[in-house]
Amino acid sequence: MEIKGKFLELLEAKTGESQRGSWKKQDFIIETDDQFPKKVCISNWNDKVDLSGIAPGTPITAHINVESREYNGNWYTDVKVWKLESEASATPPPPAEMPGLNEEAGATPWNLEPGEPDEDLPF
Repeated sequence: MEIKGKFLELLEAKTGESQRGSWKKQDFIIETDDQFPKKVCISNWNDKVDLSGIAPGTPITAHINVESREYNGNWYTDVKVWKLESEASATPPPPAEMPGLNEEAGATPWNLEPGEPDEDLPF
């Protein structure tokens, strides 16, 4: 899944130890571009993506996994990012101007004289 929106805020990182070793979790907030914008808190586990160079207000696309689990009769949902694209860097550069296009304005590269003998179009 993916969510497109505006990067709003980078929250404080949390670290800890588990049976599998140390972990790091850093949440960030994105605001969607819908008619009625929604704010979504997305988790970045163990520095899967680099969040350091993203400024607030930057349009981004977050590729996410949504996962729910049950604990003591309550359900908890995580939204985890696995890839992040900044829309500013994803836009292709403008095409380079081709040389020679504007040299002869009005000149055509083909001979389009009407009534040529080899014209075989029915209209």
